[in-house]
Amino acid sequence: MRKLGIIGGMSWISTRAYYERINKFVQKRAAPMASPPLLIESLDYAPIAAAKQADDWDAIAATLVDSARRLETAGAEGLVIAANAMHKVHERLTEAVSIPVLHIADSVGAAMEEAECKSAALLGTRFVMTESFYRQRLVAHGVNLLPPNPDEVEMVDGIIYKELMLGRVTRGAERALKTIITMKEKEGAEAIVLACTELELVVDTDANVLPVFDSTDIHCRAASDWILG
Repeated sequence: MRKLGIIGGMSWISTRAYYERINKFVQKRAAPMASPPLLIESLDYAPIAAAKQADDWDAIAATLVDSARRLETAGAEGLVIAANAMHKVHERLTEAVSIPVLHIADSVGAAMEEAECKSAALLGTRFVMTESFYRQRLVAHGVNLLPPNPDEVEMVDGIIYKELMLGRVTRGAERALKTIITMKEKEGAEAIVLACTELELVVDTDANVLPVFDSTDIHCRAASDWILG
């Protein structure tokens, strides 16, 4: 098996999900008692959050590049970023290291293309829902994305940062996401892309009015495929 490095801590909840799922996926396919060789650097999210609030993506890129280099030096043969929004600086990482960095949106786009999904709504943080760095990668796989609704963007972004990333799960958040997903079906979406590692805490990915492409699950499957080579 190839050794994978995980840049985590954004948040610890998503990092835990990555560790657990990659292990489970590999264990299902590898020899009995096998577990994947993983290197995890769990970053302090507070300065990253402050830099994001200040729109200082240069500082964020520098932090993640340093982490990527440390993981490569420690023996990682490939990397994943255990967060969606942080892929805004993905290209900076690929330029800084000599090992592959598996892009979460490429993994999701490939899964949607295989499922022949042509129309979807994207749910995640404000950066993911409104900026091109994530959307363009899905469009490149033939997926037509519904335009973001500003009110929904603010609501979902608030739920993620004020509740889910702090480990808070409320019925109000569950109802809000269910309402948004129902509206997306009426607007013509064939599926939902859950493009935030914490959103699955309040969205039932198996029982919804629309099929849900869970970015965390898909990225972890792609990572396990890569590990097993």
